[in-house]
Amino acid sequence: MTGDGIVFYWRPGCPYCTWLRRGLRAKRLPFGETDIWSAPEAAAFVRSVAGGNETVPTVTVNGHAMVNPSVTEVLAAVAEHAPGLLPTERPTTPWWHRLRRVRRVRP
Repeated sequence: MTGDGIVFYWRPGCPYCTWLRRGLRAKRLPFGETDIWSAPEAAAFVRSVAGGNETVPTVTVNGHAMVNPSVTEVLAAVAEHAPGLLPTERPTTPWWHRLRRVRRVRP
């Protein structure tokens, strides 16, 4: 069940899953998603690492399982267990520098 890379176990209607998914996408981490309500084997795996409960979000990083982690905890696990998955830093330009300056001509 736990493969290479980052696997994100979730279920529909879970606000914590939505928050973590947004955070991981904002950090540009590549991850696969598995709905535990659609995949019985995924639900069984989550129960095995969450003390018998179907607690989501559950995330695995190269087999290292974390139950209800924060984005910071996932990033730390990726740095330790799969550093090649960390996105390369890119310089960011503030949003106000991306605005086009339009010259207004007054009549």
